[in-house]
Amino acid sequence: MTDRDFLVGRGIADITGEAAGCELMGYGKSWQRSAGLHTRLRARAFVIDDGVRRVLLIVCDLPLMFPSVHRAVLARLDGRYTESNVMITVTHTHCGPGGYGHHHLYNLSNGFHPKTFAAIVDGITAAVERAHADLAPADLTLAHGELRDASTNRSRVAFDRNPRADREFFPDGVDPQTTVLRVERAGRVVGVINWFATHGTSMTNRNLLISSDNKGYAALHWEREVEGGDYLAPEPPGFVAAFAQTNAGDMSPNVGGRPGSGPTGDEFENTRIIGLRQYAAAASLLKQPGVPVRGGVDHRLTHVDLSATAVSAEFCGDGRAHRTRGPIGGAAALAGTDEGKGFAGFRQQRNPFWDALSAVLYRLAPGLRDAQAPKGMTLPGRLLNRLRPFIATRFPVQLLRVGPLYLIGIPGEVTIVAGLRLRRTVAELVGAELENVLVAGYSNGYFHYVTTPEEYEAQRYEGGSTLFGRWQLDALRQTAARLAVALRDGTPVERGTPEPDHSGRIRPAEDETADGPSPGRVLTQPAPSYHPGEQASVSFVAANPNNDLRRGRTYLTVESEVDGAWHTIADDGDWSTKFHWSRGKSTGPVVRITWDIPPGATGPHRIRYHGDAKDPAGRNEPFTAVSDVFVIG
Repeated sequence: MTDRDFLVGRGIADITGEAAGCELMGYGKSWQRSAGLHTRLRARAFVIDDGVRRVLLIVCDLPLMFPSVHRAVLARLDGRYTESNVMITVTHTHCGPGGYGHHHLYNLSNGFHPKTFAAIVDGITAAVERAHADLAPADLTLAHGELRDASTNRSRVAFDRNPRADREFFPDGVDPQTTVLRVERAGRVVGVINWFATHGTSMTNRNLLISSDNKGYAALHWEREVEGGDYLAPEPPGFVAAFAQTNAGDMSPNVGGRPGSGPTGDEFENTRIIGLRQYAAAASLLKQPGVPVRGGVDHRLTHVDLSATAVSAEFCGDGRAHRTRGPIGGAAALAGTDEGKGFAGFRQQRNPFWDALSAVLYRLAPGLRDAQAPKGMTLPGRLLNRLRPFIATRFPVQLLRVGPLYLIGIPGEVTIVAGLRLRRTVAELVGAELENVLVAGYSNGYFHYVTTPEEYEAQRYEGGSTLFGRWQLDALRQTAARLAVALRDGTPVERGTPEPDHSGRIRPAEDETADGPSPGRVLTQPAPSYHPGEQASVSFVAANPNNDLRRGRTYLTVESEVDGAWHTIADDGDWSTKFHWSRGKSTGPVVRITWDIPPGATGPHRIRYHGDAKDPAGRNEPFTAVSDVFVIG
């Protein structure tokens, strides 16, 4: 291969977890448990090989990435990759099933769910295998643009505490940069990776359906509705689009400033519109010539103990050396955000009781005060870790290079100014253009938030969730600088000590859902006829959807009759369908399937339910049930 040649492979696989009774992760509401499915969650993998080295980038429709998943996936790849050249990142949807981490904090009310964990690990592994099978010569092109109506700053009070030079870089308080790395074969675009900062919170905590949120819809729209892809087809996809996060810590898609306050009053439509805006901005960059990617790929990774990192004066704004301390949650973190309120009795910014109690502790422990003040301390992670694995303290920090593009893999939620400082640190050391250096947030693990020291002072939600204190960002800048120098100079870095494997200390949750009597029996038939724009609906006695997650398959199909034959025109991965599960009363569990009838639909249709019921021996027995025929016209 020459310096200009790449082999690139693309792969997609289903990673959808349990659709019944599993807490949806992100908002931290124990009552927000899965009760069906709107859009399936998927992993999109890209292998980029320059003939000497290769990197693997995986973008997952998940709430968070945990060491449990990262470790399991690497083990499944049989030594073909190391942690250094694999970046597993997530879109941060707040409506994906949880219970797949090995730290107790993330399983407090949900428990550990082996089926969801397996679906995620199996799906990511399958996406990588498909990307390997897809490896072929390709051209890569990098392009940048701006998108200003898909995000707003949800923590402007904290943002405004930053120095003027930082604030002036983001005059609207948002990071508008949208970046596309496009993959071409024989002059045809066959894949894109987009990076843009906005939270996966278009769907509110009132929603109980699994949803890939706005970034998932952006990918679904491009792959399925524009390019005509079929996720259930046996052949490889012709086009793959991944929409990844950057420094989205204080970026919200709720442009009205309240939960679900997007362009409309409907959270589903808000999700679709914000997703469409990201798609449109990314697609418009394909019309630009962009910058051809040259120079191959490279990678560095190290593990850092954020509970005890000595930060040199070079990286601290006050010109003095400091030290991070163990993880502590703040009262402001328990208050929640403007997108979703947290626990009663807590507020963003000041909490008099907790602030006063913490002030006493700060007087007794100057080192703790230097690291954590003015946080109103509530959850002492180090103490809780003595009882059981509660929260990680060691995390991977990564730097990937693809030609002129540098991705700083940070396992958390980075505010835009904190991201700017990380980007400037790396750009200066490697001699890159600032727009070509991106923070890849939510990558390879999770430690909650990263704010600037100035934002930390405000102690809003983001500052209260910066667990390792005021100097956490500067510790990460110091680590990123070390990786940048090593990558620039072609030298290795020490691996550091990773977080221990806690898989042997996990207590699996029990699946409390059951099958209904005579699962598949129709309870409510659709109307005899509908018009385009209306919604068809049918309900069945349900089997437990967790019996078989039907990963890579579907719980439902919408079928159309053409020339005497029935053809599937939609499934549970389509935006137009919803699969509602409920416990029911007299009938037992019920599934209600709805289909939003698109323009142009006509003729006979029917809806089919695909389930798996337990036989007396506990084995799954697949079944299908079908509605009466209804006519569209």
